Amino acid sequence: MSASASTANPDTQPARRIPKVPFWAQIVAGLVLGVILGWITRTYDVQWLHTTLDKVGHIFVQLLKLAVAPLVFFAILVSITNLRKVNNAARLATRTLLWFMITSLIAVAIGLAIGLLTNPGAGTGLTPRDGEKPEKAGSWLDFLTGIIPENVITPFAELNVLQIVFMAAVAGIAALKLGEKAQPILTLSESVLELLQKALWWVIRLAPLGTVGLIGYAIADYGWDLIGKYATFTADVYIGCALVLFGVYPLLLATVAKVNPLQFFKGAWPAIQLAFVSRSSVGTMPVTVKVTERLGVPKEYTSFAVPFGATTKMDGCAAIYPALAAIFIAQIFGVQLGIGDYVLIAFVSVIGSAATAGLTGATVMLTLTLSTLGLPLEGVGLLMAIDPILDMMRTATNVAGQALVPVIVAAREKILDHEAYNAASASPVDDYDVREAEQKVTVPVAA
Repeated sequence: MSASASTANPDTQPARRIPKVPFWAQIVAGLVLGVILGWITRTYDVQWLHTTLDKVGHIFVQLLKLAVAPLVFFAILVSITNLRKVNNAARLATRTLLWFMITSLIAVAIGLAIGLLTNPGAGTGLTPRDGEKPEKAGSWLDFLTGIIPENVITPFAELNVLQIVFMAAVAGIAALKLGEKAQPILTLSESVLELLQKALWWVIRLAPLGTVGLIGYAIADYGWDLIGKYATFTADVYIGCALVLFGVYPLLLATVAKVNPLQFFKGAWPAIQLAFVSRSSVGTMPVTVKVTERLGVPKEYTSFAVPFGATTKMDGCAAIYPALAAIFIAQIFGVQLGIGDYVLIAFVSVIGSAATAGLTGATVMLTLTLSTLGLPLEGVGLLMAIDPILDMMRTATNVAGQALVPVIVAAREKILDHEAYNAASASPVDDYDVREAEQKVTVPVAA
């Protein structure tokens, strides 16, 4: 064989692939870079970097919020109509709501126990004068009367997710009653939902960049000194969420669903890590849906349970956090809480969790809890300073619970695909036909 023949065309040579950086690694890199840039900004007072971090984080959150209103509406509408494809739909819906309540009660009990053991409001150096009353506070009257919108435009313009859920539920039930006559609307709704999910996935791919801005701005703006004042409370929130996330959830999976808990985290991890960064249950919802399906839960049931959970199932924001926050604020203002108050906290956590609406932050839920207990609303201002730091862990717990309950219900109803569950992997979720964004680049080997 000649030398020229032995030198094959480069096109026929084996290709060397540039390895992809896993999505989780991109997120971690964003966290580390954000902390470094935030520290530099605060230490050396770099104003342009402070502004840049603020804008980058703000734009990422705004892009997520941009899709929230239509996404919630069409997701709830389609999920309700998809129940017609599921046997025992009413039973599944009831069991889902029941497990939402059970896990919320467990979470709030853990929050109360940690708060009573650690006394997070003691020794902080904070006083009632440090608090500031919020411009708008949630109340039971506002919650109940605010469900029904005055018109169909305002909820979308003001991003009132609770009212959007109400309209979507009414539209979904009406579509079920109409039957075949509503099929064109349902087909259009499913197409719009797919379009929104695909567009939102492009935003999700920006999460590592958004992480740099959000974390960097938090460190630059708040600083370690401020966080030090809230050290016990911050640790309580993270420990409480960790106990629910890595203690209660695995126990329920092993004893109630009788499946391998490690496999659940392996499959659900893409949604959990994105929730930690984005701080939005609704923004994470497309990924949560996909990982729940990948864990073997039937698609028709998943399309109902996850969107329903993204707007009502908040173990972090609506259970652990308000329980700890109520104890913290009561101690700062010198108010003694009794057993009746703790029962009220549990009641508010289970019934009022829809007030959090799956958006970033839990201010509405906190004001609802404080007003129910008669605690000063100025206490909200004490916690707003570190809310972004707390919200990351809260939202990760929320989203894990939103994937957990469908797995438990499906397992108990014997509709869980155990083969798919055991095969679920932690690979990036790229099921929205955007593989071109993650496509591996090939480089010919030099001759």
